[in-house]
Amino acid sequence: MPNCACHQRPSTYDDWGTHTLNDQQRLDLLEIFEERYRRKSTLITAQLPVAQWHDMIGEPTIADAILDRIIHNSHRIALEGDSMRRKKAARPLTDVENSETNTN
Repeated sequence: MPNCACHQRPSTYDDWGTHTLNDQQRLDLLEIFEERYRRKSTLITAQLPVAQWHDMIGEPTIADAILDRIIHNSHRIALEGDSMRRKKAARPLTDVENSETNTN
């Protein structure tokens, strides 16, 4: 039972796709996802649509290899609606409050 997924910690990538990758980052990710493929769980959160991941990764051959390992056996949960941060945000500052904040 030690190889059961319930005993393994998932690898988590939060805010995936916030910047493009350089050559070394692409190769590192390919190695990580190759090692984890069908053996370990990986959790990815992103605001960037999956259709744009290929361009974000960059180099087409490496992007194909990385995405092949994470897209085809994945379970996707697409959230819709306004950001929870926006919903919980404090009310906007008034013009007077803004001017006081900017002068201090």
